[in-house]
Amino acid sequence: MSAAGPQPTRALVTGASAGIGRTFGEQLAARGTDLVLVARGEARLEALAADLRPRFGVGVEVLPADLLDDAQLESVATRVGAGERPVDLLVNNAGFGTFGHFADLDVQQELREVQLNVSALVRLTHAGLAAMEPRGSGAIVNVSSLAAYQPSPESAVYSATKAFVNSFTHAVHEEARPKGVHVMAVCPGYTHTEFHDRAGLGTSQIPEFLWQSADDVVRNALRDLDRRRSVSIPGAMNKTAAAFSSASPAGVTRKVAGLVIKRSG
Repeated sequence: MSAAGPQPTRALVTGASAGIGRTFGEQLAARGTDLVLVARGEARLEALAADLRPRFGVGVEVLPADLLDDAQLESVATRVGAGERPVDLLVNNAGFGTFGHFADLDVQQELREVQLNVSALVRLTHAGLAAMEPRGSGAIVNVSSLAAYQPSPESAVYSATKAFVNSFTHAVHEEARPKGVHVMAVCPGYTHTEFHDRAGLGTSQIPEFLWQSADDVVRNALRDLDRRRSVSIPGAMNKTAAAFSSASPAGVTRKVAGLVIKRSG
């Protein structure tokens, strides 16, 4: 983490098989960081590990786990807190979104969304801090979203979970800072990954200039981590949108968000 702290020697990344999580793995490996890759799909993780090990000469552990399963979540928390081959950077990236009129959605799926986006992230952050604070070093990156900055009709639960992630991360950042541990939120906007297809959100009406690549998001995040920032928002337009949403009444931002969602549906 540049002059402010040593580069991490081992990072654990959740949701590492695709999208932003996979890109974190690739860019960290390029920096010489050993990895622990966590996701449900073991085959995709093994393929990624087989690519990264010889390409960058790093150690890569594969830890298949469904973070919605309590026992498997605890196994990942145990790995985060292990004293042997310690994790000094935790990237909480796993999460998903849903799209549609809340009353029409499957409520069990909405609750699973809260469980993964919020509860699992809280559990792993706690495990990371419990291990890192006594050592007086380490970092945690919680992947949030630009959606955290405003209520989002047709994506009500997702934006609410990310608002939690932002608030939680800012608070824990301040708690952990005197103990030598850096905690940062990453808030990407529209990013070319599998996320939107899985959420059932059409994107054909969203102009290309609003999109970013996962490479750009992660490169910006790691640069901001080096600079010890508390939040990383990639791109000038996203920074402007976050500032507008933060300064505007909720009644305004939710109407704007609703119009954007209708255009993209």
